[in-house]
Amino acid sequence: MCGDGMKPVEILFYNTASREKEVFAPIDPANVRMYACGPTVYDFAHIGNGRTAVTFDLVFRLLRHHFGDDHVTYVRNFTDVEDKIIARAKERNLPIAEVTEPVAKVYQEDMYALGNIAPTVEPRATAHIGDMVAMIEQLIVKGHAYEAEEHVLFSVQTMDDYGDLSRRSVDEMLAGARVDVAPYKKDPMDFVLWKPSTDDQPGWDSPWGRGRPGWHIECSAMSAHHLGITFDIHGGGIDLAFPHHENEIAQSKCAHDGAEMARIWMHGGYLQVDGQKMSKSLGNFLTVHDLIQKWPGEALRLHLLMTHYRQPLNWTEAGVREAKTVLDRWYRLLGDRQDVGGAAGPRVPEAFVAAFSDDLNTPQALAVMHELAHQASKGDGAAAAQLEAAGRLLGLFAMTPAEWARWQPSGAEIDETAVEALIEARANARSQKNFKEADRIRDELKSMGVAIEDGPDGTTWRTDT
Repeated sequence: MCGDGMKPVEILFYNTASREKEVFAPIDPANVRMYACGPTVYDFAHIGNGRTAVTFDLVFRLLRHHFGDDHVTYVRNFTDVEDKIIARAKERNLPIAEVTEPVAKVYQEDMYALGNIAPTVEPRATAHIGDMVAMIEQLIVKGHAYEAEEHVLFSVQTMDDYGDLSRRSVDEMLAGARVDVAPYKKDPMDFVLWKPSTDDQPGWDSPWGRGRPGWHIECSAMSAHHLGITFDIHGGGIDLAFPHHENEIAQSKCAHDGAEMARIWMHGGYLQVDGQKMSKSLGNFLTVHDLIQKWPGEALRLHLLMTHYRQPLNWTEAGVREAKTVLDRWYRLLGDRQDVGGAAGPRVPEAFVAAFSDDLNTPQALAVMHELAHQASKGDGAAAAQLEAAGRLLGLFAMTPAEWARWQPSGAEIDETAVEALIEARANARSQKNFKEADRIRDELKSMGVAIEDGPDGTTWRTDT
């Protein structure tokens, strides 16, 4: 928290609903509440999904910094019943849980590798079917939903301000939602709250027969269960603003007599790979799981942080390499400090907090860190300490400098004993002024993927990705 006599820094967030940056004033500072839409767990998360997770991890970290770790609740769900999951389970002849649970576990591990803190709660949709049924019943009673041919649909015409979040025309909404113009709909824009399940599909008993929920009702029910009817922040990728978040708002407001669902709606920007839309057909579909085999998770995270979360991001290998080079330098600067990783640490610089609090302005926050690194390179120990404190707030510096230096890509299998022996042999060659042999050993180490650096305390080494 901002204690010790510091003037509190205001938090500003861009609210998609108002199209403005707003000063963040929580409903209850003792219980700040946020929800972010999580993955549909039928396949590994791609780096665009990873960007969204990192964005809302940053929000979580910022709120914890301002209000205290115990005063922020972060809910990120798992969608574990959905048509893509059902199709994948059918392909493999498995129950859906045997598809979703392993994928959810890998997702958690991959997001941790990107430096994300575990959310406070990670609910599964399948554990909240009762909440969804109850909300649908309320919508029917209040005249906002209707039954038709074993389906229950939300009646868009019953909500005057439908579309306010995305500010789209009806034609744009019809195109954007790719709606199924089924004959049982009263209006083409009406969307499914509940649908029937065949005998070979997962289903639950309900007042409308055996079936399963529509996608949108899941998040409305889970967020209300864990955070209450109105909470502080709801987030996701910009692709979810319509129709998913628009429909969440419709369901939630109409089920709760017009009560606001979330005060602030936050959306992260699109991600491209080498200037193109990411797709399996183009061969540029990058999963977090594959990327963390080749690069340290912190390098991936820093590449994401170099672009403001609301801006489009062009993911390139050169960008990851640049991020790793920056971290190599920063970790070497921290290596001169004896208390790296200690529990007690210096205050995060005010200029850094101000940038971070201004709608997660990570490019400006990183500029502050580069200046601290410049000062640290001149022997300023206080600047090095502040660099570490700022980095930790961004989810960096989870390793010790030694661990970072020795990190290896999966399958690299560098023999540390052999490396140490070669370094010792090189030291002996140098002491005997056999510089030709010393250079040969350096080249041999380089061919092994090892970079060495001579210093006053001897020779250190690191992997050279």
